[in-house]
Amino acid sequence: MGTEEMLRAAGIGRGDEVVVPAFGRADVAGAVVAAGAQPVFADIDPHTYCLDAEAVAAATGPRTAAMVVVHRFGRPAPMWRLRAHGERHRLLVLEERDAVGQPAEVTERRKAADHLDQRLRGVATPERDREHTYTQYVVRVPGNGRPDRDAFARALKARGVACSVPVKTPLHRTADHWRDIRLPATERAADDTLALPLVPAGERRGLHRLVSACNALGGLLQPA
Repeated sequence: MGTEEMLRAAGIGRGDEVVVPAFGRADVAGAVVAAGAQPVFADIDPHTYCLDAEAVAAATGPRTAAMVVVHRFGRPAPMWRLRAHGERHRLLVLEERDAVGQPAEVTERRKAADHLDQRLRGVATPERDREHTYTQYVVRVPGNGRPDRDAFARALKARGVACSVPVKTPLHRTADHWRDIRLPATERAADDTLALPLVPAGERRGLHRLVSACNALGGLLQPA
């Protein structure tokens, strides 16, 4: 059962508000609208890229009936805090997550991520978490008045690295009636996150090529 169906089954619809992240796919907010409810955007935790519990609390009002928590890039959201808030306010708490894959795949991704964590320079690597399954390996590229994330991505692609921007535009920037909403962590993440390919840990040459390409550029990102 999808998000729309679960909201409808719980009797959530016209006149209700549902807290969702603006950092991510449009289909989550779209499911809320399809159910007849109103999506309300809350900011994310800058380390997990998932809904921030304090931001959800600030976004909760008398019409709030539910929240939809999206686990991002294989990093789980702080569900114990979000569920506790949901229980206090009698909210339906729904979860959406990426397909994780088989245990062997997760193990390989974690090994590759560990290799990158130890060797990448000039970019901020993902915060370590024993539950992280690395469905995507997302770094942050600081600007510092030097080459920004987009320039960094173009330079990597020119070197044969198939990187991608995970969220190009936050949802609250896609419609005029949401333009006044301010979500600082969401906006910063949309500006400086970059997903790097997780080369299998056994392919040492590929990992070395990826690290070398990033580090050659990363040196340009240090403060002057």
